[in-house]
Amino acid sequence: MAITTAMCTSFKQELLGGTHDLDTDVIKLALIKASPSGTYGAATTNYSNVTGNSDEASGTGYSAGGQVLDGATISTGGTTAFVDFTDEVFADVTVSASGCIIYNSTKANRAIAVIDFGGTVSATAGDLTIEFPTANASNAVIRIA
Repeated sequence: MAITTAMCTSFKQELLGGTHDLDTDVIKLALIKASPSGTYGAATTNYSNVTGNSDEASGTGYSAGGQVLDGATISTGGTTAFVDFTDEVFADVTVSASGCIIYNSTKANRAIAVIDFGGTVSATAGDLTIEFPTANASNAVIRIA
């Protein structure tokens, strides 16, 4: 079906309700396989949306659930707050993906954001690196203006 890059609407509501703490909760990134059967974007509410459709990527060296994002840094620029993470390296994997889901495993796997890679990315017995955009008010992957 389709992946659309978006901050999840449920995350916005949960953030205002105090559910998420992005610099202390365990935030994970899981890969979504190429040509998923489900539709992922702003309406995605939980990591289980991906697993329920059997749309998580799989391959040698890739573990279901993805990996923990490290180095969460919350900052501001002007009137925009944003968070940055250390680029994520899936080391020594054979896997293909067309997007990913960022989710809060501390809070019942609630969805934070979905990212479309704009095509299929892959690694064969090598590293697959997810590079986060510049951490600023215009480009950070998670930002509130």
